[in-house]
Amino acid sequence: MPDIVIAFFALGLLAGLVKSDLKVPPAIYETLSILLMLTLGLKGGMALHGHTQNLVFTELVAVVALGLLIPLALYPVLTRLVRLGRTDAISIAAHYGSVSAGTFAVVIAMVEKSGMTLRPETTLYLVLLELPAIVVMLWLHRYLSAKQPLQATVPNTQQSSILHEALTSRGVVLLVGGVVIGWLYGPTGLAAISPVLLGGFKTLLALFLLEMGLVTAKVCLPLPLQQWRLLVFAAVTPFALAWCGIGVGLWLELPPGSILVLAGLSASASYIAAPAAIRAAIPEANIGLAMLASLGITFPVNVLIGLPLYQHWVMQITG
Repeated sequence: MPDIVIAFFALGLLAGLVKSDLKVPPAIYETLSILLMLTLGLKGGMALHGHTQNLVFTELVAVVALGLLIPLALYPVLTRLVRLGRTDAISIAAHYGSVSAGTFAVVIAMVEKSGMTLRPETTLYLVLLELPAIVVMLWLHRYLSAKQPLQATVPNTQQSSILHEALTSRGVVLLVGGVVIGWLYGPTGLAAISPVLLGGFKTLLALFLLEMGLVTAKVCLPLPLQQWRLLVFAAVTPFALAWCGIGVGLWLELPPGSILVLAGLSASASYIAAPAAIRAAIPEANIGLAMLASLGITFPVNVLIGLPLYQHWVMQITG
């Protein structure tokens, strides 16, 4: 049987597809997302507590490099095979180079349930992979726009504002802040709040995924079959990107749990940070297409099919 939290996503998806009146109030969803991101940060910080001297700089640099290379590799695929225009190809490449916190939460739950070994710094992968793709694709957009004088480029002041917004976004602040707090206080210092936040992690994740299922159904109804190339891309690409994460993990000689997390993140696509940054920097890009691909197709493919398959691959390779 799949993890119980995946069943909640399936329930939300089914409810949305049959047009049920089931809804998660916006205030509840906002609270869930805040608590989930903070809890993920705290869990990562607690794992780092007392282990920062063992951090491997090469590992962190390799993870950042992966976040830079994935969108650059996907851009020509999106322009030539999927046949998207330049701005939409840049937008979607940025979404797929960035990562999904929801997918990360699911894969962390899977790793914990199966008892797979994790490196203490594994939670940092989410922070390290979220921003590089957005930054490099905004740079590519500016570079290509500068070669076409008739098309306005984004002013330097706006670029700085976008970067500031990305670095100070709610998700980044909660994740980084949670990591720092967990690292400083450790399990003993966090004992007073552990039963609610850390003990209730799976409950938070289950309710969050219930809402994600409802949102996914809304994005996919009706399914725009005229965009079949993009739909195929969104369904197939996660499996190829997962192997990129597995390959880097094997090269770095990471333990199985960390390899699985890196594979899951590599296969995921952002539906929170990237849409906000791209909407501000490239207003002519069709964010609806990006959300259809990342949230409507890739997220459910990963949660329902991909992650269990990636886990099987990792277990087979690492023995």
